[in-house]
Amino acid sequence: MARHMDSSDTDFDAKFLGWQKKHSGEIFPVFNITMAGHPLCYSTVSETTLRKLNLRIPQTRSPYPDTAQAPWSDLGVDLKHPRTAHEAIRMAGLDYPVVKYPISLHAGPNPEMFATMRTDTCEVLGFVHADYEPIQNTDAFTFFDTLVAGSEATYEIAGLLGRGERVWLLARLTGDINVHGNDIVNKYLLLINSHDGSAHVRVKVMPIRVVCNNTLTSALQGMGDIIVGGAPSTRMNPEQALTILTMSNSLYEQLDCVFNAMAAKSITDKQLQEYVRVLVPDKEGDTDTARTAVIRNHVLHLHEAGRGVNLARGTVWGAFNSVAEYTDHMMVEEDSSTRLNSVWFGRGEHLKVKAFRLAQRLMQA
Repeated sequence: MARHMDSSDTDFDAKFLGWQKKHSGEIFPVFNITMAGHPLCYSTVSETTLRKLNLRIPQTRSPYPDTAQAPWSDLGVDLKHPRTAHEAIRMAGLDYPVVKYPISLHAGPNPEMFATMRTDTCEVLGFVHADYEPIQNTDAFTFFDTLVAGSEATYEIAGLLGRGERVWLLARLTGDINVHGNDIVNKYLLLINSHDGSAHVRVKVMPIRVVCNNTLTSALQGMGDIIVGGAPSTRMNPEQALTILTMSNSLYEQLDCVFNAMAAKSITDKQLQEYVRVLVPDKEGDTDTARTAVIRNHVLHLHEAGRGVNLARGTVWGAFNSVAEYTDHMMVEEDSSTRLNSVWFGRGEHLKVKAFRLAQRLMQA
């Protein structure tokens, strides 16, 4: 039986060597196969080759020297290559039990309303109806394990929002989107388990532009969050993961075309000014407020001097990423958790969706 050469890296069948550039300027990651006994042991190969050989692929590092810090970096725990979601949740310290208990009023317990509570801290996470049953964090994402076992995805980082009413797990899919050869977008899925009465387990397609760690919306027509299940009995179905993978791969193929088309489409200064004006409009019956002017100026500045501008300046792709960089790295919030909630689910995400749709309109101009 084949075994790994390096006992310190037993979770993978290859070692990431770095990035290479083709004559066309396109960059791509290369790897060295490290599995003893494999016919290609010590060979330098591409990720495509590793996938064809069904070998486990290690995480690649950023090809850019000054990559921006991710907005979730101080909230999540980097995972040490867990093989299961249960193991990932335990690694991140998110294996706290959640219980449901009736809300007591002056006249006695309310049979219609309950609260969810962490048993380790006794903090209330949300208010739910009687038919709501918590899905424990250790169980919530086990349906996804089949993709990790099949080397289709890797659990990378996990954390919580607020007091723990939302737990999240970022899983990276194999392959990347390569925008015009040298602007890499990683393909992620964000797995979410909620204890606040919203949909229990959801999956959100999460493209992440590497040079600036911008989380880019995937708001194509008809696509939104995927609801996995609202009851504990639905959490163990591995067929859901295969369906999600098929849907996500299809969406990422579309995004590959859309992002590259955006990068090929030039934008004039006049078009950029109009793009920002429509994105952040004046208040009805009023001139620019101070806040409106600040947001517009930030986006315009990032288009000229943000992360990775040499890869996108003067294009629709650059205009859209200026908005994403503003929402992910410059939008002011009370704390890191509130900001990340805004980036992924709140007003930051709403602004990116609007920016994405306005960018699609520019493609028709």
